[in-house]
Amino acid sequence: MLRSLALLAALAVPGLSIAQAAAGAPRLGTDYEVISPAQPTFGPPGKIEIAEIFSYHCPACAGFQPVFARWKAQQRPDVRVTYVHAAFGAAIDNLARGFFAAEALGATERTHDGMFKAFHIERKIKTGSLDEIADAYAGLGLNRQEMLDTMNSFGVSSRVNRSKQFAQRTGAIGTPTIIVNGKYRVMLTPEGGFEGMLRTLDHVLAMERAAAPARPAAAPAAAPKPAPAR
Repeated sequence: MLRSLALLAALAVPGLSIAQAAAGAPRLGTDYEVISPAQPTFGPPGKIEIAEIFSYHCPACAGFQPVFARWKAQQRPDVRVTYVHAAFGAAIDNLARGFFAAEALGATERTHDGMFKAFHIERKIKTGSLDEIADAYAGLGLNRQEMLDTMNSFGVSSRVNRSKQFAQRTGAIGTPTIIVNGKYRVMLTPEGGFEGMLRTLDHVLAMERAAAPARPAAAPAAAPKPAPAR
Protein backbone atom coordinates (compact mmCIF):
# COMPACT_ATOMS: atom_id res chain seq x y z
CA MET A 1 0.00 0.00 0.00
CA LEU A 2 2.77 2.46 0.90
CA ARG A 3 4.53 1.71 -2.36
CA SER A 4 1.29 2.35 -4.26
CA LEU A 5 0.73 5.73 -2.57
CA ALA A 6 4.29 6.83 -3.25
CA LEU A 7 4.01 5.81 -6.89
CA LEU A 8 0.69 7.56 -7.31
CA ALA A 9 2.14 10.77 -5.90
CA ALA A 10 5.12 10.52 -8.24
CA LEU A 11 2.87 9.94 -11.24
CA ALA A 12 1.11 13.21 -10.46
CA VAL A 13 4.32 15.27 -10.74
CA PRO A 14 4.20 17.17 -14.07
CA GLY A 15 7.85 16.50 -14.92
CA LEU A 16 7.40 12.72 -14.89
CA SER A 17 5.79 12.21 -18.27
CA ILE A 18 5.04 8.84 -19.74
CA ALA A 19 7.18 9.76 -22.73
CA GLN A 20 10.28 9.61 -20.53
CA ALA A 21 9.84 5.87 -20.09
CA ALA A 22 9.53 5.25 -23.82
CA ALA A 23 13.29 5.44 -24.41
CA GLY A 24 14.99 2.06 -24.32
CA ALA A 25 13.79 -1.43 -23.60
CA PRO A 26 12.25 -2.36 -20.25
CA ARG A 27 14.93 -2.76 -17.58
CA LEU A 28 15.47 -6.03 -15.81
CA GLY A 29 15.61 -5.32 -12.10
CA THR A 30 13.69 -2.06 -12.38
CA ASP A 31 10.66 -2.54 -14.63
CA TYR A 32 10.46 -6.31 -14.22
CA GLU A 33 12.20 -9.15 -12.42
CA VAL A 34 12.63 -12.85 -13.10
CA ILE A 35 11.01 -15.09 -10.49
CA SER A 36 13.43 -17.88 -9.64
CA PRO A 37 12.43 -20.57 -9.33
CA ALA A 38 9.31 -20.13 -11.42
CA GLN A 39 6.10 -20.57 -9.44
CA PRO A 40 2.77 -22.25 -10.24
CA THR A 41 0.17 -19.96 -11.75
CA PHE A 42 -2.80 -18.83 -9.67
CA GLY A 43 -5.30 -20.31 -12.12
CA PRO A 44 -5.30 -23.48 -14.22
CA PRO A 45 -2.52 -24.12 -16.76
CA GLY A 46 -3.05 -24.07 -20.52
CA LYS A 47 -2.64 -20.38 -21.31
CA ILE A 48 -0.17 -17.62 -20.52
CA GLU A 49 -1.47 -16.26 -17.23
CA ILE A 50 -1.32 -12.52 -16.61
CA ALA A 51 -2.17 -12.25 -12.91
CA GLU A 52 -2.75 -8.77 -11.51
CA ILE A 53 -2.26 -8.60 -7.76
CA PHE A 54 -4.40 -5.62 -6.77
CA SER A 55 -6.56 -4.25 -3.97
CA TYR A 56 -9.76 -2.23 -4.03
CA HIS A 57 -8.30 0.12 -1.38
CA CYS A 58 -5.26 0.91 -3.56
CA PRO A 59 -5.55 4.25 -5.43
CA ALA A 60 -2.94 3.23 -8.00
CA CYS A 61 -4.97 0.07 -8.75
CA ALA A 62 -8.08 2.18 -9.25
CA GLY A 63 -6.23 4.37 -11.74
CA PHE A 64 -4.69 1.38 -13.49
CA GLN A 65 -7.95 -0.57 -13.89
CA PRO A 66 -9.39 1.19 -17.00
CA VAL A 67 -5.97 1.17 -18.70
CA PHE A 68 -5.48 -2.52 -17.95
CA ALA A 69 -9.03 -3.34 -19.09
CA ARG A 70 -8.30 -1.84 -22.52
CA TRP A 71 -5.09 -3.88 -22.73
CA LYS A 72 -6.96 -7.05 -21.74
CA ALA A 73 -9.57 -6.55 -24.48
CA GLN A 74 -6.85 -6.55 -27.16
CA GLN A 75 -5.13 -9.81 -26.20
CA ARG A 76 -4.89 -13.00 -28.22
CA PRO A 77 -6.68 -16.20 -27.14
CA ASP A 78 -3.48 -17.66 -25.67
CA VAL A 79 -3.62 -15.14 -22.79
CA ARG A 80 -5.68 -15.48 -19.59
CA VAL A 81 -6.00 -12.43 -17.34
CA THR A 82 -6.51 -13.38 -13.68
CA TYR A 83 -7.33 -10.86 -10.96
CA VAL A 84 -5.87 -11.75 -7.57
CA HIS A 85 -7.00 -9.54 -4.70
CA ALA A 86 -4.10 -8.97 -2.32
CA ALA A 87 -4.43 -10.27 1.23
CA PHE A 88 -1.80 -8.35 3.17
CA GLY A 89 -3.71 -8.44 6.46
CA ALA A 90 -6.36 -6.55 8.45
CA ALA A 91 -9.21 -4.99 6.44
CA ILE A 92 -7.49 -5.77 3.14
CA ASP A 93 -8.25 -9.43 3.80
CA ASN A 94 -11.94 -8.56 4.11
CA LEU A 95 -11.84 -6.84 0.72
CA ALA A 96 -10.19 -9.99 -0.63
CA ARG A 97 -13.02 -12.04 0.87
CA GLY A 98 -15.50 -9.82 -0.92
CA PHE A 99 -13.71 -10.16 -4.25
CA PHE A 100 -13.38 -13.94 -4.07
CA ALA A 101 -16.99 -14.27 -2.91
CA ALA A 102 -18.16 -12.24 -5.92
CA GLU A 103 -15.95 -14.43 -8.10
CA ALA A 104 -17.52 -17.57 -6.64
CA LEU A 105 -20.94 -16.13 -7.46
CA GLY A 106 -19.88 -15.33 -11.02
CA ALA A 107 -20.30 -11.58 -10.50
CA THR A 108 -16.83 -10.05 -10.85
CA GLU A 109 -17.35 -8.86 -14.43
CA ARG A 110 -20.22 -6.63 -13.30
CA THR A 111 -18.88 -5.59 -9.91
CA HIS A 112 -15.13 -5.06 -10.40
CA ASP A 113 -15.25 -1.45 -11.59
CA GLY A 114 -18.11 -0.70 -9.21
CA MET A 115 -16.09 -1.74 -6.16
CA PHE A 116 -13.31 0.69 -7.04
CA LYS A 117 -15.96 3.39 -7.36
CA ALA A 118 -17.60 2.39 -4.06
CA PHE A 119 -14.28 2.70 -2.24
CA HIS A 120 -12.61 5.72 -3.84
CA ILE A 121 -15.48 7.88 -5.12
CA GLU A 122 -18.61 7.03 -3.17
CA ARG A 123 -16.65 6.33 0.07
CA LYS A 124 -19.01 3.52 1.04
CA ILE A 125 -16.25 1.48 2.67
CA LYS A 126 -14.73 3.24 5.66
CA THR A 127 -13.69 0.51 8.10
CA GLY A 128 -13.44 -2.45 5.74
CA SER A 129 -15.84 -4.57 7.79
CA LEU A 130 -17.59 -7.50 6.14
CA ASP A 131 -20.92 -5.74 6.69
CA GLU A 132 -19.75 -2.64 4.81
CA ILE A 133 -18.40 -4.77 1.98
CA ALA A 134 -21.64 -6.75 1.76
CA ASP A 135 -23.56 -3.45 1.62
CA ALA A 136 -21.34 -2.24 -1.22
CA TYR A 137 -21.94 -5.41 -3.22
CA ALA A 138 -25.67 -5.21 -2.50
CA GLY A 139 -25.57 -1.74 -4.05
CA LEU A 140 -24.17 -3.41 -7.18
CA GLY A 141 -27.06 -5.85 -7.39
CA LEU A 142 -25.89 -8.85 -5.36
CA ASN A 143 -27.81 -10.45 -2.53
CA ARG A 144 -26.39 -9.10 0.72
CA GLN A 145 -26.92 -12.21 2.85
CA GLU A 146 -25.60 -14.48 0.11
CA MET A 147 -22.46 -12.34 -0.04
CA LEU A 148 -21.99 -12.52 3.74
CA ASP A 149 -22.44 -16.28 3.74
CA THR A 150 -20.04 -16.73 0.83
CA MET A 151 -17.41 -14.40 2.31
CA ASN A 152 -17.42 -16.56 5.44
CA SER A 153 -17.29 -19.85 3.54
CA PHE A 154 -14.43 -22.35 3.59
CA GLY A 155 -13.94 -21.96 -0.16
CA VAL A 156 -13.38 -18.21 0.07
CA SER A 157 -11.10 -18.62 3.09
CA SER A 158 -9.01 -21.01 1.00
CA ARG A 159 -8.82 -18.49 -1.86
CA VAL A 160 -7.69 -15.73 0.50
CA ASN A 161 -4.97 -17.96 1.91
CA ARG A 162 -3.90 -18.91 -1.58
CA SER A 163 -3.69 -15.23 -2.51
CA LYS A 164 -1.33 -14.65 0.43
CA GLN A 165 0.82 -17.58 -0.61
CA PHE A 166 0.85 -16.49 -4.27
CA ALA A 167 2.09 -13.00 -3.36
CA GLN A 168 4.76 -14.43 -1.07
CA ARG A 169 5.97 -17.00 -3.59
CA THR A 170 6.16 -14.48 -6.43
CA GLY A 171 7.73 -11.70 -4.33
CA ALA A 172 4.88 -9.21 -4.70
CA ILE A 173 5.12 -6.61 -1.93
CA GLY A 174 2.80 -3.92 -3.31
CA THR A 175 -0.07 -3.28 -5.66
CA PRO A 176 -0.55 -3.26 -8.56
CA THR A 177 1.94 -5.99 -9.47
CA ILE A 178 1.58 -8.26 -12.50
CA ILE A 179 2.86 -11.84 -12.52
CA VAL A 180 3.39 -13.39 -15.95
CA ASN A 181 2.97 -17.17 -15.97
CA GLY A 182 4.60 -17.44 -12.55
CA LYS A 183 7.95 -16.49 -14.15
CA TYR A 184 8.13 -12.68 -14.29
CA ARG A 185 7.11 -9.88 -11.93
CA VAL A 186 6.17 -6.59 -13.63
CA MET A 187 6.17 -3.47 -11.46
CA LEU A 188 4.71 0.01 -11.70
CA THR A 189 7.45 2.68 -11.73
CA PRO A 190 7.11 6.46 -11.30
CA GLU A 191 8.86 7.26 -14.57
CA GLY A 192 6.97 4.70 -16.61
CA GLY A 193 3.48 5.08 -15.23
CA PHE A 194 0.64 2.83 -16.26
CA GLU A 195 1.47 2.86 -19.98
CA GLY A 196 5.09 2.06 -19.20
CA MET A 197 3.97 -0.87 -17.08
CA LEU A 198 1.96 -2.21 -20.01
CA ARG A 199 4.89 -1.74 -22.40
CA THR A 200 6.97 -3.83 -20.02
CA LEU A 201 4.17 -6.39 -19.86
CA ASP A 202 4.09 -6.62 -23.67
CA HIS A 203 7.88 -7.11 -23.68
CA VAL A 204 7.74 -9.89 -21.09
CA LEU A 205 4.74 -11.52 -22.78
CA ALA A 206 6.67 -11.64 -26.06
CA MET A 207 9.59 -13.32 -24.27
CA GLU A 208 7.26 -15.90 -22.76
CA ARG A 209 5.70 -16.65 -26.14
CA ALA A 210 9.15 -17.00 -27.71
CA ALA A 211 10.22 -19.43 -24.98
CA ALA A 212 7.15 -21.64 -25.40
CA PRO A 213 7.95 -25.02 -26.94
CA ALA A 214 7.05 -25.17 -30.60
CA ARG A 215 4.11 -27.35 -31.42
CA PRO A 216 5.04 -30.35 -33.56
CA ALA A 217 4.11 -29.97 -37.18
CA ALA A 218 1.05 -31.91 -38.19
CA ALA A 219 1.81 -35.12 -40.04
CA PRO A 220 1.04 -34.94 -43.77
CA ALA A 221 -2.23 -36.49 -44.75
CA ALA A 222 -1.87 -40.04 -45.98
CA ALA A 223 -2.30 -40.52 -49.69
CA PRO A 224 -5.58 -42.22 -50.57
CA LYS A 225 -5.23 -45.96 -51.20
CA PRO A 226 -5.86 -47.05 -54.77
CA ALA A 227 -9.13 -48.79 -55.35
CA PRO A 228 -8.72 -52.58 -55.65
CA ALA A 229 -8.66 -53.94 -59.21
CA ARG A 230 -11.86 -55.60 -60.29
